[in-house]
Amino acid sequence: MPLAFVENRLKRFFLDIQEICLLTWRALLRIFRHPFYYREFVSQLDKIGVGSLFIIILTGLFTGMVMALQAIIQLKPFAATSYVGGMVAVTMVKELGPVLSALMVAGRVGSAITAELGTMVVTEQVDAMRVEGTDIIKRLVTPRLKAILIAMPLLAVITDTVSLAGGYIMAAGYNVNPVMYWKSLPQFMVFQDLFEGVAKPFFFGLIIAMIACHVGLNTRGGAEGVGAAAKKTVVLASVTILISDFFLTKIFIAFR
Repeated sequence: MPLAFVENRLKRFFLDIQEICLLTWRALLRIFRHPFYYREFVSQLDKIGVGSLFIIILTGLFTGMVMALQAIIQLKPFAATSYVGGMVAVTMVKELGPVLSALMVAGRVGSAITAELGTMVVTEQVDAMRVEGTDIIKRLVTPRLKAILIAMPLLAVITDTVSLAGGYIMAAGYNVNPVMYWKSLPQFMVFQDLFEGVAKPFFFGLIIAMIACHVGLNTRGGAEGVGAAAKKTVVLASVTILISDFFLTKIFIAFR
């Protein structure tokens, strides 16, 4: 029955949301409680932050160059190419920088977290930890959450910085005054734009970590199930990031 199928899918969807929210609440409560598992936290910070630098730099560089190229083409007929830097900055810092960096991390880190936790579940390592009395959320979820909450804003800042440098390289190739390129930045941006560019990645990091951990800890079906869970994480996290970006933008605009 089509209606029964839709009903079951909706029930499963809202049940997943409930479980993710509950997992998020439990993980946040355990962030400041002993033990802190410093070694696991540092290891995850290295994997998430340092390990994502190459793809983040590459993404920021070429996105900034494309944005500058498009801006030059649009502004050149009006002799307003001196505003290229401001246009690249406001677009990258407020929107593209946080979203693109989050999507890259969701694809690279989110799938890795799900695969790692999923493998531990199907090989019964998680069950063994529970038998030993280990708090699974404190041991496996909280270090990853803390690491990604710290890494995501920093990665977004790096993306923005590299994109501005890429835009400058492209602008210099089209004989745009380099002084005017950098002077146009404060003409287009205010402090709230910088705050928005850091707050969004923080929230996106929370989304990626919680979805990845939830899907990973609920993996079933052996090696095939691990692969399906990793794919599910990337899709869910990417879609949720794009949807939440719209609502976050509406909230920031309302408080202007």
